[in-house]
Amino acid sequence: MAKKIIMFCRYYVPPILLLPYQTLQFLYPKLSVQVSRASNHHFHNLKADEIQTHVPIEPKLSSSFITDSEIQYEFAHHAPGVARMNNGSFGCCPASIISDLHQWQLKLLRQPDHFYLNELQNRILESRTIVKDLINAEDVDEVSIVDNVSTAVAIVLQQTAWAFAERKFNQGDAVIMFHCAYGAVKNSIKAYFLRAGGYAIEVPFKFPLNSNEEIIGEFRKALEREKGNGRRVRLAVIDHVTCMPSVVMPVKHLVKICREEGVEQVLIDAAHAVGCIDVDMQEIGADFYTSNLYKWFFCPPAVAFLYCRKLVTNSDLQLHHPVVSHEYGNGLAKETGWIGTRDYSPYLVLPSVMEFVNRFEGGVEGIRKMNHDAVVEMGKMLAEAWGTNLGCPPDMCASMIMVGLPACLGISSDDDAIKLWAHLCKKFGVEVKIHYQAPKDAEVAPTTGYVRICHQIYNKVDDYYRLRDAINQLVHDGFTCALEINEA
Repeated sequence: MAKKIIMFCRYYVPPILLLPYQTLQFLYPKLSVQVSRASNHHFHNLKADEIQTHVPIEPKLSSSFITDSEIQYEFAHHAPGVARMNNGSFGCCPASIISDLHQWQLKLLRQPDHFYLNELQNRILESRTIVKDLINAEDVDEVSIVDNVSTAVAIVLQQTAWAFAERKFNQGDAVIMFHCAYGAVKNSIKAYFLRAGGYAIEVPFKFPLNSNEEIIGEFRKALEREKGNGRRVRLAVIDHVTCMPSVVMPVKHLVKICREEGVEQVLIDAAHAVGCIDVDMQEIGADFYTSNLYKWFFCPPAVAFLYCRKLVTNSDLQLHHPVVSHEYGNGLAKETGWIGTRDYSPYLVLPSVMEFVNRFEGGVEGIRKMNHDAVVEMGKMLAEAWGTNLGCPPDMCASMIMVGLPACLGISSDDDAIKLWAHLCKKFGVEVKIHYQAPKDAEVAPTTGYVRICHQIYNKVDDYYRLRDAINQLVHDGFTCALEINEA
């Protein structure tokens, strides 16, 4: 045994120093104590200049709730010098979850036959069960794990294309959505629904918003108008939290209207929902609901889920993953759990993510409240500093809020919004999304540019001060989007 330990230390201890201790325990549980001692001996004999001093020291876990220093350690891998206020686009992943991800990847690579054939499906079922409880679904069979919302939307829309082909739907039958639906979702509607002979109804609403009634009224009016014209609406696609401009939609009320007006299927695109707002399938009552888990729920990219109400899964709807593999026809949950050989590790970290969020006071609900309160406070601070307005009342936002930008910046198109976004990132190290809002008819001195700010647990007030000061500097310098920006 001693000889084995000596040989192990000689060839493997130096690279093991680069691995988290948790990974070492995971891979070599029988040798963890001996290797830990050997590693410490090797470390203490290193010269000072051989030690990577820029790597943060992992704090000891507190016995109560997570501390500020522990949060800083969890996100120490974020690029220094960048004010990240765009969590809504790609999310974030703590170091402890990244470590768990690596452990699953190493376990797969260590013995893929055993992992794929004997362990993977049980682990995916464990994650599905966590999601089922998280969203208050009735049955775990209603939950399928997928890589992202785009895949989930394709699954739902694919069955509508088959419905047209099999003449269950008629040419000209409609899908209804809001004009601000996410671009990739609109493209899926084009690819599956419209190409098969369907018709799209886009519901506008005026922005900025003052109340949910403005959204509800426009939606009901559009449905009644199309119904009066003899149009049959087969599917509604509704955001729970819109991307740009960002607003929490009154989904429960909108689903109720769909039922009253005879819309057959309701799909909620909730890419931003889980970890950002309360999600309850029993209360919402939609047929399909999909949310990413890497945006606001600390999972690594890419993992999401698709909820299909039991009445739907027990119907004759043909719900299949677009990638056809060996599980085709065995139910959507099984199909999504095996779409060929690939890295399923992001699907498996949900137990560790639940442990992480429960380190916060109030768990996921506490995190949501903290982020909401903070983003509203920072939004109000920015609006006051710039002499502008919020895009909606605080109760219509979650962990993201829209703040008007000074009109003198001259944002007059989507291209201008992209130009300003790039300039803020390159010159000031500020990451935010910029939205162009076309002026209303006869509007005097309109606010045509809005910034979407996000708040996640790693954000500091200095991030928002940097954004405030950057915009103030541009205003002071006479910057407008009409000017050419020096790219040098």
